[in-house]
Amino acid sequence: MGGVVAELAILAAPLWIAALMGLLLGWAWRPRWATGIVAGGEKAADSVVACSPPSDGLGGPSLDPPMATLLSCSGSSVAQQPDGEKSAVTENDLQHLCQLVEMTDGGPAWRKMMEKSLPNMSYHAWQRDPQTGPPQYRSSTVLEDATPEIVRDFFWDDEFRIKNGWDDMLLQHSTLEECPSTGAMVVQWVRKFPFFCSDREYIIGRRIWQSDRSYYCVTKGVPCSSVPRCNKLRRVDLYYSSWCIRPVASKRDGQMTACEVLLFHHENMGIPWEIAKLGVRQGMWGCVKKVEPGFRAYQIARTSKEPVSQSSSMGQIVTKFDADHLRSFDDNPGSSSDVVEVEKQKHWACNIPKFLVVGGAVALACTLDHGLVTKAVIFGVARRFAKPGKRL
Repeated sequence: MGGVVAELAILAAPLWIAALMGLLLGWAWRPRWATGIVAGGEKAADSVVACSPPSDGLGGPSLDPPMATLLSCSGSSVAQQPDGEKSAVTENDLQHLCQLVEMTDGGPAWRKMMEKSLPNMSYHAWQRDPQTGPPQYRSSTVLEDATPEIVRDFFWDDEFRIKNGWDDMLLQHSTLEECPSTGAMVVQWVRKFPFFCSDREYIIGRRIWQSDRSYYCVTKGVPCSSVPRCNKLRRVDLYYSSWCIRPVASKRDGQMTACEVLLFHHENMGIPWEIAKLGVRQGMWGCVKKVEPGFRAYQIARTSKEPVSQSSSMGQIVTKFDADHLRSFDDNPGSSSDVVEVEKQKHWACNIPKFLVVGGAVALACTLDHGLVTKAVIFGVARRFAKPGKRL
């Protein structure tokens, strides 16, 4: 037994290095014929996204807005949307966001992922897997000494995201269309991805509604035929990231001096979903903890009367509505989503195709000449990896 344990320890490092190298190479180069093998059913999902209009986050396709107004305003690079023009973000999106906030959307249960805190910020995150589509995320961020209005402007300010660097994944942004009466916008984002992935391009429609001092901010991917796809960038068609900003009681003294940001997010980044989930879990807090110092810098800038950016000023144009009145039109008032406070940790290797693990074990066993015991250990390790839910 001692010899087996020693041999297993010697083999563990190469196995993990080989697995990590396989993930990096698979991410950087994945031929089309391997898509169905590596990503399972993701090939069908990608073909649906490529051949049909992107989803609007409600389960149905979103309509391509009349593109004659996009980038067509003479003398300006930003198109002014006519008042009577159909917006890319509609009241249906608002109703869906309200259902997510009230947890009456009828989706699967949310599983607790993370709970972190800083002296002036607390953060909770949940995740769930719908029957179709990418993983969905829900998070609650509470900022002390903050008002909903300044938080609204902070998240809407694309210029400050790059200037301050708190969102270091955002490389470029531009406004394609805006409506001065509703504040609705269509913007283009380019976001940085790891070196072995191409950067991602987003065409995002966004708009804000207000009920009392709560702000419902909808951002989602919209089609844009007038902006051609670039070979160096991969466009993310399926994208939904919306949040509710509302005042809450401070944990210090119970006064309404804190602000909660309830975020709902999912997107198809073109990465196998199980690998994307692992990356999100490992890197989520590293990104989120940059929000608090970035927000405090934004507070200081606004207090010092620095000019308000164009995107932030558009975020101040909101559409008011009665949230209680909207709830009365809910078709499924009794259909709620549960919250599971503790998520059972799954072994990250449980979703790797079995034949890849077993094939790698065969190759390793045939390459190394350490006798039958070593080969038996290798096949035992591979069999454990290939069984979902099993741990070494």
